[in-house]
Amino acid sequence: MSTWTKHRLALLAAVGALSLSLAACSGGGGTLASVNGQKITKAQLDSKLEASPGGKQMLGQLIQTALLDQYAKQKGITATDAETQKKIDEIKSRYPAGQFDALLKQQGLTMDDVKQIVTQQVLLEKAVAPQVHVADGDVKAFFDKNHASYDRPEQVRARHILVPDLKTAQVVEQKLKQGQKFEDLAKEYSTDPGSKDKGGELGWFGKGQMVPAFQDAAFSLPIGQTSQPVKSPFGFHVIQVEERRPAQKATLANTSDLIKQQLTQQQEAQLVPPFLSSLRTGAKIEIYDQRFSELLPPTPPPSAPAASAPAPAPATQAPAK
Repeated sequence: MSTWTKHRLALLAAVGALSLSLAACSGGGGTLASVNGQKITKAQLDSKLEASPGGKQMLGQLIQTALLDQYAKQKGITATDAETQKKIDEIKSRYPAGQFDALLKQQGLTMDDVKQIVTQQVLLEKAVAPQVHVADGDVKAFFDKNHASYDRPEQVRARHILVPDLKTAQVVEQKLKQGQKFEDLAKEYSTDPGSKDKGGELGWFGKGQMVPAFQDAAFSLPIGQTSQPVKSPFGFHVIQVEERRPAQKATLANTSDLIKQQLTQQQEAQLVPPFLSSLRTGAKIEIYDQRFSELLPPTPPPSAPAASAPAPAPATQAPAK
């Protein structure tokens, strides 16, 4: 996940909480509380909330979104649903099973919020793409310096069924022994929204990516076998290992695409702030509430008036002879 996306998710969570606060205060009645007979009014709270850093961030983000949308429309840049979903899937794949959805829930965000942010990220990447240049030599130089970090550890590909209690896990275990399909039981019983509809599929993962109890069970199971219920902070898991692959040393051939993608993202991260700044500088932004006036682009210093050139001497016509 890019730094920009992380910032947007955190910001959206903050301003989302602010929006809820404002909405909660929008009901009838002018007095919200009193302290020793002194009234605290809805207008007072609204004023504090709107002028808070969260309120300014919210308006600033709306301005930035409008500027980017206008630029994209002008340049014919679009973000398709498939492009957005692919990037969301890439982000989710970097989290252990269930943790991405748990993170969103913790921050009070929805998948619609994520789609909005990621769509903006796709537009930004396309907007700065013409300035991004990663040569083969750059990729090789980076690999030569960092190849050890691309060595692949031992990995397994597994499915799991997550349930809230041991009794339910034992029911699932018994049905598996009776010959019912793991995928069908995952769809019926699992509470992991990230893998439930995929039959419990978790994809490939290495050591250190799952909680210890889950990891120990998954890496000790023979291929095709199913674990007894495994307790973790998320509940109880029934795990099935599908494939296993040994550790592998990195080569330029099997890492070049990934390195190029990473170097591209680094360049994009450097290009995005000045690009967004240029959009603001070149736009006509009007703020009608002085509490938010700091969101206006800085006014360039006045330039010195150009010195007037001396008037040309009048042409002298020779007298006729």
